[in-house]
This record gives sequence, structure tokens and C-alpha cells, in this order.
Amino acid sequence: MPLRDARVAGDYTTALETRKACISPQAMQIVQNVIHSRASIVWNVSRMRYLVLSDIHANLAAFEAVLEDAGDFDFIWCLGDVIGYGPDPNECVARLRECPHISLSGNHDWAALGKLDLRGFNTDARLSAEWTQKQLDPGARAYLHDLPPSRVESGYTLAHGSPRQPVWEYILDPVTATLNFGAFDTVICLVGHTHIPATYFMPEGAGDRRRCQVRTPQLNRSLHLNSGRWIINPGSVGQPRDGNADASYAMLDLDEKRWEFRRVRYPVKETQRRMREQGLPARLIERLAHGQ
Repeated sequence: MPLRDARVAGDYTTALETRKACISPQAMQIVQNVIHSRASIVWNVSRMRYLVLSDIHANLAAFEAVLEDAGDFDFIWCLGDVIGYGPDPNECVARLRECPHISLSGNHDWAALGKLDLRGFNTDARLSAEWTQKQLDPGARAYLHDLPPSRVESGYTLAHGSPRQPVWEYILDPVTATLNFGAFDTVICLVGHTHIPATYFMPEGAGDRRRCQVRTPQLNRSLHLNSGRWIINPGSVGQPRDGNADASYAMLDLDEKRWEFRRVRYPVKETQRRMREQGLPARLIERLAHGQ
């Protein structure tokens, strides 16, 4: 995962080289902040390729498969729920922090931090959250605690659930999506939470008078975002729910506003084995194989 901006970034080349060594998470975060704060300088020379992902859900095998499949990218936008459900909460937090990135928090992150009442979760989700609460190390807990559920970044609105209700609301249909177009001011909003890749498009001039259009995600094909307004979900890395067990993510060319949905296989049985070892709910284990 080379950072192509290293060749043009001048005085912080040393920091980028340091990233490749074994350094502390605190030092890594400093490097990431320097890279991101100066990214605008680099755009004039080399376009930025962003890896956009959501709902890793403590599934390290799936996360590693995505990082390898993505190839050359410059930065990660993670839309929340780094943990929950899966067997590798600390490992996934640590792996994310090794990469230049920003992240949101999701409802399962909040649940593991005690920010939500677990009585609002179904039995399997509650048991998983209680297990995760006991596993989190202090570093992972402190990192997750400071993450916001939504933010505006480089002219994009990012929200875990929806711009209206960033933690809880699911955008699963065009009616809900249409209502949410009035809740953000940017042209494009990226969301997660549903675990289903999706695209909602509002034509220019439509405003709130018309229901938005649903565009079927097309794998490995460029989607140009140069007209109208958009709400897009990259799907889930670690808990896909669209009938496809492969990890789901997307690549974004920030300069040209070009989006590409992607899927990659990962060793599902390895994650299932680790979940059984930890005594996590059987239903959560079995559904991984079916993407449900």
C-alpha cells in the first residue's frame, strides 16, 4: 500500500518513510494527521485514491483481504462499526490505526463503550457487545471513544447510519433516502450501517419534490458522480447482509469524483473458527457463510 504522494510531499517524506517501520500508534497518528492536512498540496500532482469501507465488525480476515485487494491507495475513510459481532476487536482497531485514515463511530462501537443501552439490541447483538466490552484493551477503547458518528470531510458528508440520525437510522429504501437528502448540504453523502451496498441518486433540480432514484451497484465499474446528488453505501467488510458472503468495499477517486464498488473473498471459515473459540452466538457465526 504505497503512498504515491511521498514523491511530491517535500518535507514530510521522512514521516511517510517512518510509517513503514514499527512505531507506536501515537506516532502513527501524528504521521496520518500530517499526510491528511497536506493532501491538498498533492492533489495538483497526483490524484488521491480513497479506500471507502464500513462495518468491519471485528473481522480481521475480511479486513486484511480488503486491504490486499484494494492495491495502491492513499487514504481510508471508515464509516464506523469497526468492532462488534466478530472475534478480533483489538486487532481490527490496531490494523486500521496502522493506515492513514479517518473513521466514524457506529452503534456497535458505542455499545462496546457503554454509550448505548444494550436492551435495545437483539439477543445475539447484545451478547456480542457484552463480550466485546470485556475484550477491548485501553488503547482501542480510548481510540474508539473519540470518534464522531458523522463529519464533513473534503466536501463529502460521512455518516454511519444516515445524515439525519447518524448512529441508528438505516437507509434501506428510496423513501428514507429522499428524506435524508434534505439533511446534508454537500453533493455526496457516504453511509454504512445497513451492510448492503447501495446507491441513491437525486437528479439536479429535483430537490425534495421527487423521490430519489435507486441505482443498482455494479462491481468493478466506474460510477461518475459529477451530476446530481448522491447517497452511497459501500456495504460491509466483515458482516455482509446482501446474500453475498464476500467482503464489500469501494474505491473513490476524490479528484474526478469516480466511485467503484468492489467485492473480495476472504477465509470465512477462519473467522467462524475464531468466533466459536470465543463462544460467540451460533447464529452470528453461521450467517457469515451466507452473507445474511
